Amino acid sequence: MPERRHLIASAIVVLLLALLPLAGSRYAVDLATEVLIYALFALSLNVVIGFTGNISFGHAAYFAIGGYACAILLTTHNWPLIFALPAAVVLAGLVAAVVGYFCVRLTQIYFAMLTLAFAMLVWGVAFKWKAVTGGDDGFTGIKLPAMLAHHVGFFYFTLAVVAVGVAALWVICHSAFGLTLVAVRENAVRAGFIGVDTRRMRWAAFTVAGTFGGLAGALFGMYHRGMYIENAYWTESANVLIMVLLGGIYSFVGPIFGAAALHLLQVFTNQYTPYWPTVLGLILLVIVLVLPNGLIGLAARFKARQGKT
Repeated sequence: MPERRHLIASAIVVLLLALLPLAGSRYAVDLATEVLIYALFALSLNVVIGFTGNISFGHAAYFAIGGYACAILLTTHNWPLIFALPAAVVLAGLVAAVVGYFCVRLTQIYFAMLTLAFAMLVWGVAFKWKAVTGGDDGFTGIKLPAMLAHHVGFFYFTLAVVAVGVAALWVICHSAFGLTLVAVRENAVRAGFIGVDTRRMRWAAFTVAGTFGGLAGALFGMYHRGMYIENAYWTESANVLIMVLLGGIYSFVGPIFGAAALHLLQVFTNQYTPYWPTVLGLILLVIVLVLPNGLIGLAARFKARQGKT
């Protein structure tokens, strides 16, 4: 169970976010909505990276599957949101389970490359299946319930869904299952000797990550009223991977800070300069050379120094 101070801090954050629309700034509300979606996306990837120690280069596949599935069910088949959203999430989870079945048979760079290969397969389907996905034109004009048509209504919906998603991931990652994943990450051979089915545990983690990645994708598609093949491309996977690394892979909340920091930095950089790729390259250099444990690691080092003074 989370400590009382963590519950209080979480409640304060949710309350402050809930009060954000009262400031009267649509820009701030829209920006917060995007940050919430990317925070959930990054947290889902960290189940694979931070808790099992595997690097996935194809997590955008489940993000795109969730987004496309929800968009198609809402718009093409006129499903109500209460059915379309869970169905899209389940589909993303099922695809992740199938892909993960093959991926977890490999480790290290071979695992990473196979996740990328499957992700590019999903991208290829989205690109070629134009009659369903819209191809390179994208799937636009997603229908939403009237209560979500306004940006404030959608913000509160996103806040509620993400809060539930983060709480669910917290329970999963801090349960016996999550602790077993950490044991597999630290020493898979030793975990296997004490009776842990390491392959099955990694498979379960991969499925959980894909499921919550699909939820983030569904929210993203509804927010932007469209899904595009770029959302399934490897650059989207790289983007969320950098968010996780920037925040700190061995911390549950690290990816949240990493997602917020990277997305806000990208938005503000693009407002004043066209050199965002250069800035992103510098961020990668800083992570590798200075912040191997991310922003959470930096905060821990600062706190340790303060304690010595």
